[in-house]
Amino acid sequence: MKNYKNQEAILAKLGIAELNAMQVAALETIEKSTETILLSPTGTGKTLAFLLPIIAHLEQKTNSIQAIILVPARELAIQIDQVARDMGSGFRIATVYGGKSGTKERLDLKQTHDVLIGTPGRIADHFRRNALAIKNLKFLVFDEFDKSLEIGFETEMREIMEAIPSIEKKVLTSATQSIKVPDFVNLTNPKTVNFLATKDESKLEIEVLQTSEQQKLDDFYRLVCSVGQGNGIVFCNFKDTINEVSEFLNHKNVEHGCFFGGMEQIDRERVLIKFRNGTNRLLIATDLAARGIDIPDLDYIIHFELPQRLDEFTHRNGRTARMHSNGKAYILQDRRLLPEYVVDYSDMVLNSDKRIHNSEWATLFISGGRKDKISKGDIAGLLFKRGKLDKNEVGAIELKADCAFVAIPRKKANAIVQGLNNQKLKTKKVRISIL
Repeated sequence: MKNYKNQEAILAKLGIAELNAMQVAALETIEKSTETILLSPTGTGKTLAFLLPIIAHLEQKTNSIQAIILVPARELAIQIDQVARDMGSGFRIATVYGGKSGTKERLDLKQTHDVLIGTPGRIADHFRRNALAIKNLKFLVFDEFDKSLEIGFETEMREIMEAIPSIEKKVLTSATQSIKVPDFVNLTNPKTVNFLATKDESKLEIEVLQTSEQQKLDDFYRLVCSVGQGNGIVFCNFKDTINEVSEFLNHKNVEHGCFFGGMEQIDRERVLIKFRNGTNRLLIATDLAARGIDIPDLDYIIHFELPQRLDEFTHRNGRTARMHSNGKAYILQDRRLLPEYVVDYSDMVLNSDKRIHNSEWATLFISGGRKDKISKGDIAGLLFKRGKLDKNEVGAIELKADCAFVAIPRKKANAIVQGLNNQKLKTKKVRISIL
């Protein structure tokens, strides 16, 4: 097995004490095998499990892309990009996806990159335009490959496979037990690492709150009050339903975020940032949020509307009942209309004494990022020294190429903005505002 001499340093940078059992098994299998299928629930660390062996095998100064990672969604591409950069390997990473300027991406791709992350549609487009140098390509990863097929990327994935030369290693990941690998992937003898939780390992409690369409919003509010102050996703099937629920919550002065496919990319990213750092505890979303995005462990999920298929139901529930962990799923439904796949549930008894309290955190936007040589430590230092915040008053910091976001106490946000806006951070004068 290759000597991962930098692994301890990488884990320290990521704030991880040690790899979990799935990651250890995945590393060993990817190292020994040319073809690996990695099955593990969303949120269990599959990204690090395939990035570590990729980084270990990359060579310096090849002037060519050495690894391609295909993902079904923009948010997953951004998440993998962030993890790869946080590893601090020194290798160059390019991330491409729809919603960004293709022209700017092609200009960027003229520079040397070692790892390319992106959606099948955008990567296939760059192949058609001969914008990719791949003579030294070694690794190909299909992350959440079944999701890419499900949402209609088969043609592009097939096109990419036909465009690349023979490669050393292929890795396919999924959070689904029953998967069918398409012929165009050309697997011959794959080794499977299966860490999908069994019913005994992952204990999901499902409770049903009896309601009617006329009472649904009011009962939903009572349910949200009853479950307390944890983080949760409310799943809806349609954008119109999300808008209806959001308007209702606004009327009740309940802060929340909305997440669905029709949103502008920048709005989708910022909604997830506020959800990750605790500014919003509640996310109203379609099945786009069921997997493939970077969000914290959830205390519960609510099915405001039930999906049509069992696998969609399973992926939603997997957001709160991950590997070897417990979870809560609530269903708002007339019990007589429950689909056959809803089994082993109990009736919900509401705690009428609880009330919703909005988060005490706010998110600051800072107009400087990696391109300005700004680090997370620089941002924390600014808030400690000039902002006079205590260490427990600086929450999660997310650093992007040209901006950054940080959670601080809501009650101090206005004063911080007034005191630090247009201050210099490193060599750049930055704008600071409340997101």
